[in-house]
Amino acid sequence: MSLKKINTVLAAAFILFILWFGTKFILSPQATAPGFGLPRWPSGDGDGFLIIKGIRDVVLALVLAVLLVTGHRRALGWVLLVEALAAYGDMATVLVHHGSVATALGVHCLTATLMVVNGLLMMRETRNVAAAAATPAPQPA
Repeated sequence: MSLKKINTVLAAAFILFILWFGTKFILSPQATAPGFGLPRWPSGDGDGFLIIKGIRDVVLALVLAVLLVTGHRRALGWVLLVEALAAYGDMATVLVHHGSVATALGVHCLTATLMVVNGLLMMRETRNVAAAAATPAPQPA
């Protein structure tokens, strides 16, 4: 399988996973929240904060989807690298608040690291295209 196909499959998997998880937080925040890894969740009006997390995830997924569908593969690589920071931030939040280490590392850290790998592979795939675009075409004399 070519690097381009591998990158496309990985990016599509991230899009679907992030979109699914975000949608779950929007539709049923209290049922989904324990899977995030924190020991306690807000109750009552605190559900709004859980929905905000869901909206963030849906938007992150949609940004990736737009770049994938429109063929902006180099930009997709950069955005994967940047969006991995959100998952690393989620990992840090779980760890700082004495949540599940297994979830912090097995879900958030693993997701972020795989996003970084996919972003770097995407950058590698597109580096020759970027270099060719930066080199001016010879002009006729």
